[in-house]
Amino acid sequence: MTSLYISATDAASGKSAVALGILHQLARRHGRIGVYRPVASPHDELVELLLRQLTVLGMEEAAQDPESAVGVTYEEVHAGSDAAMNRIVDRFHAVADHFDTVLVIGSDFADVTAPSEFAFNARVAANLGAPMLLVIPGGSRGPASTATAARLAIAAAGDNHATVVGVVANQVRPDRIERTREQLTATVHGMTLSVVGDVPLLRAPTMQDYLDATGGTLVHGDSARLDRECHSVVVAAMTMPHVLDRLEEGCVVVVPGDREEIVVGALLAHRSTTFPALSGIILNGGFPLSPQVSRLVDGVDVTLPIVGVETGTMETATTLLRTAGRITASSQRKIDAAVSAIANTIDASELLTVVERPRPVRVITPLMFEHELVDGARRAEAHIVLPEGTEPRILEAAAICRERGIARLTLLGDPDAVNAVAKDRGIDLDGMAVVDPEGSGWRSDFAEEYARLRAHKGITVDQASDIVTDRSYFGTLMVHTGLADGMVSGSITTTAATVRPALEIVRTEPGVSVVSSVFFMCLPDRVLVYGDCAINPDPSAPQLADIAISSARTAAQFGIEPRVAMLSYSTGSSGTGADVEKVREATHIVRERQPDLLVEGPIQYDAAVDPAVAATKLEGSPVAGAATVLIFPDLNTGNNTYKAVQRSASAVAIGPVLQGLNKPVNDLSRGALVRDIVNTVAITAIQAGA
Repeated sequence: MTSLYISATDAASGKSAVALGILHQLARRHGRIGVYRPVASPHDELVELLLRQLTVLGMEEAAQDPESAVGVTYEEVHAGSDAAMNRIVDRFHAVADHFDTVLVIGSDFADVTAPSEFAFNARVAANLGAPMLLVIPGGSRGPASTATAARLAIAAAGDNHATVVGVVANQVRPDRIERTREQLTATVHGMTLSVVGDVPLLRAPTMQDYLDATGGTLVHGDSARLDRECHSVVVAAMTMPHVLDRLEEGCVVVVPGDREEIVVGALLAHRSTTFPALSGIILNGGFPLSPQVSRLVDGVDVTLPIVGVETGTMETATTLLRTAGRITASSQRKIDAAVSAIANTIDASELLTVVERPRPVRVITPLMFEHELVDGARRAEAHIVLPEGTEPRILEAAAICRERGIARLTLLGDPDAVNAVAKDRGIDLDGMAVVDPEGSGWRSDFAEEYARLRAHKGITVDQASDIVTDRSYFGTLMVHTGLADGMVSGSITTTAATVRPALEIVRTEPGVSVVSSVFFMCLPDRVLVYGDCAINPDPSAPQLADIAISSARTAAQFGIEPRVAMLSYSTGSSGTGADVEKVREATHIVRERQPDLLVEGPIQYDAAVDPAVAATKLEGSPVAGAATVLIFPDLNTGNNTYKAVQRSASAVAIGPVLQGLNKPVNDLSRGALVRDIVNTVAITAIQAGA
């Protein structure tokens, strides 16, 4: 699936015309086309226009529900931008699943200042992974000012981790087109560049627009002619000869309703072959035409729209001058003009070529990563057991997991107690199993299995019968026996209470000497894997090598290309000491065991993640400056570093994720939020699917 995000830098940019023209090109050459507006008003006119055009172009078989084409309303954004962004991302991917290309059209600068709204659009584009096409209105700007606006917008998009692939200077005066192109060429590099000349027809309001803006009423004429464009406004506050001198083709005459001689004169001029044709007459002041004049107008079969409004001359004229023209589904002349103007200046195929060009570094925002987790979990169709069935956070997360289709769930605990907590919190447990370990029919089978596994420790079946009623042991045995695919616990119990049963029952993978953990550190534009930050206080060199290999495998499992940095206070051969030598030995072991794995060590953190530092300290390394998996030499360093990055860099830390076990069991932090629990359930489901 390919996507393109069309966003304006200011209001009244002509973005709709650009979107319409590109849509026509895409529909003819690039398969099934979907439309999406992250933020829009209900019953959005642009959505209606674009979807109707797809039908006109013969794409009925891929008809899109208009409701699916809108993410959230402006009200939802104001109510909570984080929740709105989550919904925007979810609804976008629901559309993207059904189309080859999705055309995303940014918001309309309807109720906030331009810089703030553009930044919001850039953040949305980054979270959708949709490259941006910037539309810059050039009508009121000179060439240099347009180039400056482009440079600032590209920088602002980059600050919000969005990728810009093209710039369109729109509505440019004909005498400024070439100079504007020259100025932009010096500013825009590695992107497509288009300069679209001004098409006055596209900006012209219709009589229907004026009628809606003034709250008027059609008192005479044909309603079918309300879609005619109005190119100027003439306020008839003068004698008839002077009014006639000022009439222009397609103009609207504003005249008080009691100045009937002007009304009659304007109608005669419209019918005359020696004067320009009008688009309409607006009678202001709330004065109706006299019965005699109304009968005269009716008798000459006038189709010209005559609209009556209640406001005075000044207020009416001001309202008309502020009314912007729109391209609607019924504006065929505007549609044709927009499609022609864009076809002559923008090549959508060339634009998509730039969109699909491989990027040196893929931007992955926290929301993108979380969506990919949910998407992967849905595909896995795993069954996850949650031992802490009476913990409110667990129940809230379970309800979210069920609603989003992340996994099938079993809760452990006394059903009456579990249901009481759920009822108190207003949580619906429909579709989830609740199992009481003490009264379960599985208890005796689990006791026998646990006694068998721990016979070398002298555990009897009677002893095991009591042990397996512990919910962590019971849940682990469900995973071990295949009654569940994975387990998530630890929100109210210790790490030891989660890990100990896993080590006794599930045990480690062949060739793995130690169970370890990683955190997915979701920075604004990328995801790094940190290990081990939760389990092993001071791993030996062989254990550190195990942790590195397991962490690389985990990274790959979640779509992160593993480039492993074995961290130390020294880079390369610059330092000595027991701690450095441990990391150096661990790196050597990793290379021996996994010769195809990209690994570097010992290396300092800055040299691992910063290309500029890497070029100085370890030039030529395929890992330095581009590491994705960072292995800390001990728990003290790892735990403090992940928490420092989480708090100081506003990173989203997802984990700890346990690795090295035969089957997935994951431990939660006791401070885990509902969002953390949902993410951990999704991770566990993906591990189970793998």
